[in-house]
Amino acid sequence: MHEFYDLINRSTKLTLESLNEKYENSIKELSYSARTNTIKNLQMIQVQKAVIAIGVFSMFESILQEKFRCKNGFSEAKKRLMAKGELELVKRFDYFIKAVNVLKHGYGRSYNSLASEWESLPFILRNTGDTYFTEGDVSEISTLIDVDDVFVINCVELIELVSKETNS
Repeated sequence: MHEFYDLINRSTKLTLESLNEKYENSIKELSYSARTNTIKNLQMIQVQKAVIAIGVFSMFESILQEKFRCKNGFSEAKKRLMAKGELELVKRFDYFIKAVNVLKHGYGRSYNSLASEWESLPFILRNTGDTYFTEGDVSEISTLIDVDDVFVINCVELIELVSKETNS
């Protein structure tokens, strides 16, 4: 079987291309009609991006658990990365682990931890007092992390980096 990171990279790129095509078509439709179905399509695209991020990280954790024969694949991977001196990679990996936890569970320890490092985050975390990331954006869904293409691609690229660095 091919490496998970290669398959997920290809799968994610294909899915994002398809979603972005649908997004562009829906935006064009909005220029002459604000039908509920068009707005639902835009929101569905955002939901799908969050599902991709959650899904790839969940599958990756399972793969790490099997690979390392442990109960917590993420902890074991971070431990191995630390032993190799990959401190920045560990920090970035930890940010995205917490971001995916926030997508799955909402407010809690992961959110609070990320909020304490607001300025350093490689993605946008919604402030507790805010209702929206961008007021007036009809495609926006209710998440505490702004899951755009960059976020999803960063998740996939991070999985590849962690996979390669923990393989040796």
